[in-house]
Amino acid sequence: MSDSLKKQAIKGVIWTFAQQFSIQLINFGVQIILARLLMPEEFGLIAMLAVFIALGQTLMDGGMTTSLIRTKKVDKLDYSTVFVSNIGVSLFIYLILFFCSPYIGAFYDQPILTNIIKLYALTFVIRSFVAVHVAKLTKEMNFKLQTKLQIPSTIVGAIVGVILAYFDFGVWSLVWLNLAQTTIFTIQHWLFIKWKPSLIFNKRRFKYHFNFGYKMTLSGLIDTLYTNSYNIVIGKFFLPATVGFYNQAETMRLLPVGQLTTVMGKVTFPLFTKINNDLQLKSAYKSSMRLVLFPVIPIMIYLVIVAEELFVFLFGEKWLPAVPYFQILSFASIVRPISNYNLNILKVKGKSGLLLKVEIIKKSIGVIAMIIALPFGIDALVISLLIVSYIFVIINMFYCGRLINYSVIQQIKDIGNLFISGFIAGIICYYSRAYLINHLNNDVLLMGLIGVLSLTIFLLIVYIIDREIFHIVKKILKK
Repeated sequence: MSDSLKKQAIKGVIWTFAQQFSIQLINFGVQIILARLLMPEEFGLIAMLAVFIALGQTLMDGGMTTSLIRTKKVDKLDYSTVFVSNIGVSLFIYLILFFCSPYIGAFYDQPILTNIIKLYALTFVIRSFVAVHVAKLTKEMNFKLQTKLQIPSTIVGAIVGVILAYFDFGVWSLVWLNLAQTTIFTIQHWLFIKWKPSLIFNKRRFKYHFNFGYKMTLSGLIDTLYTNSYNIVIGKFFLPATVGFYNQAETMRLLPVGQLTTVMGKVTFPLFTKINNDLQLKSAYKSSMRLVLFPVIPIMIYLVIVAEELFVFLFGEKWLPAVPYFQILSFASIVRPISNYNLNILKVKGKSGLLLKVEIIKKSIGVIAMIIALPFGIDALVISLLIVSYIFVIINMFYCGRLINYSVIQQIKDIGNLFISGFIAGIICYYSRAYLINHLNNDVLLMGLIGVLSLTIFLLIVYIIDREIFHIVKKILKK
């Protein structure tokens, strides 16, 4: 990998991380406020609809923006064709959801969902007007501008949501939060990005991007349906409050890893597309995998240990039922960033058909696990999600590694020391918490002490058994 490409990649990581950190920090603060103003069941209602919004977003894009990013040479005709396609499809999907909204409300036995989905679904229609803008910036690895455009819309949406929640708008405050956020995000792109699409549609260019994109879309649909299937199943067979507890646990466990997942996904894909040598691609993949686990492992294990104190401090005692779900899901979160970004190898290699095959295999296993677990209650459902998360990572490692001559065994060896370090630190801190909880009456002080202890032990063990990771981090910081 050339020095210029390294510098571009590092710069992209820094700006993307800055974007994600800022957004997550704002969202985290808003989540705390809204959790105290709203009831768990109101969060549960929005969680029930998440699958329909995600499906609309996936179908709107059709995988064609990914095709734009991976294609070496694209021009205005390519961008405009995909732009027109996205808008047309998003409007079509919205009309379907609009007329199906009464049936969605009847499925969950929640009539209020009928009107909520009609308004909430406008978010992916509005976002279709800037999907190509975002793809173009990503292809150019211009993450600095993306950061500048994302943060204001997040702030405006947060203000709208909190104000409406304060004045007792209930679940509608969450709807308008997302709608305001998406609208401001779209307006900014049209105001501050010089490039503008034309209303041009070229059948040949559409066919080219669609042939790659439709397999990506099918893969995305399978992943979206599976990812949201837990909310669907819990929403159907349990109370809205239970959905709210599960969704809060899911939101909290994604908060730390969401930044790294997005950063690594957005940066590694355009980065990998610029690498033509498989040996260099393998090296970049290995370094990325180790670097992402280095902070994720100690953070998630620490959160598992102090989960009860954390939830009471942030959200209040009414959210304590979410703690067991959060602890189980946090272990699954450790490998989530890897599972998300290592499939970029398949995309870079143009193996969209293989990507679809991999998704079908994984999600079939996941559905079977869900069916087996459902009769045993929600706890069993969450445990099944944890188990299949690690199975999915192994499957991803196998297919991605096969393309770059990087076996699953070798990949596990390269990250094994980080896991060993994390779990040793976790065991020590778990027993330390049991001791400290009897001697401290301050939850904040307890969380602080456990945090310092956890990080110190983890870094010490890693330094002893896997010192190379410190050299990698040092080189990156020097760049």
